[in-house]
Amino acid sequence: MVGIVIVSHSEKLADGVVDVTKIMADGCPIASAGGMDDGSYGTSYEKIMMAIESVHGDDGVLVLMDMGSAVMTAEMVLEDLGYNDVIMADCPIAEGAIAASLASLGGADLETVKQEACSAKTAQKL
Repeated sequence: MVGIVIVSHSEKLADGVVDVTKIMADGCPIASAGGMDDGSYGTSYEKIMMAIESVHGDDGVLVLMDMGSAVMTAEMVLEDLGYNDVIMADCPIAEGAIAASLASLGGADLETVKQEACSAKTAQKL
């Protein structure tokens, strides 16, 4: 299965997205990388790297980020890790995480999981 990593400036937000996603797609490998190591707001290179490593398997990893430095820090981690099968998706992290996790759980490949996550951009709520 494709692993999913949620990167946010807030530890609570990242953990919350993971919690909600597990309700919908329990069994999908998913990890959070939110906030700084001391619990403050920000993005931690080390947390992102550890989260990716914790869910990395044969099918790769999709990384979802909230904004700004979360994107830049995730890009640095991906560059340093050098994996060809770890990619980022530009999508809403809650809806994208659920869509991606369901696709992963269903056996979709990395590119399809990314497409499912990105499809959350156009999902209407009303």
